[in-house]
Amino acid sequence: MPIYEYECAPCLVIYEVRQGMTDPPLATCPRCKEPVARIMSAPNVNRYNFSSPTEAKYAKVTPREEIAKERELQKVYERIWLPPPVKHNPWDE
Repeated sequence: MPIYEYECAPCLVIYEVRQGMTDPPLATCPRCKEPVARIMSAPNVNRYNFSSPTEAKYAKVTPREEIAKERELQKVYERIWLPPPVKHNPWDE
């Protein structure tokens, strides 16, 4: 299942949600109940035949640049992983 990202502008939060192609999209922010916007993000593609995603991520960026970039992003947006809803609870039977 693909991972979709939704942005809540009032809360400055990006929600990462694993959803199927036919599942309904996230409509409102779980915190403030305002509408969220889906973010278009780049797919995870291994274009240069790196052995790992970490190697690919840091191949063309110096450690100092990467640390500065992450610090700037963390000042503005918070990233939250929303787990998929439970569709079957064995304790209900």
